[in-house]
Amino acid sequence: MNVVDSSGWLEYFADAENGGRTTTRDGEITMDITLSIDEKVVEKVRKIALDKDTTLTAMVREYLETVADSHMAERRERIRKLNETFRQYSGKMGHRTWTREDIYER
Repeated sequence: MNVVDSSGWLEYFADAENGGRTTTRDGEITMDITLSIDEKVVEKVRKIALDKDTTLTAMVREYLETVADSHMAERRERIRKLNETFRQYSGKMGHRTWTREDIYER
């Protein structure tokens, strides 16, 4: 079943085959998820969202995107530092004068 929300921004493909996925007009695929959050927290955040002229869903999405982006940035930095360490401590070891057989000679 195809349903377009009131803003016309999202097209929902609401059938069992899509696994709760939503496709936006720009072709981005999103996924519907279910969260269990204390009702009082939801009420407070909805009020905050209203003050910010946004929605609870948009706030959750933005937070999760921030977490994902931060994680990737941290990972890239760790890889950069690791590569720098390899460059710093790698050196020319000279010509190999042994063979595999020499190492395993009994």
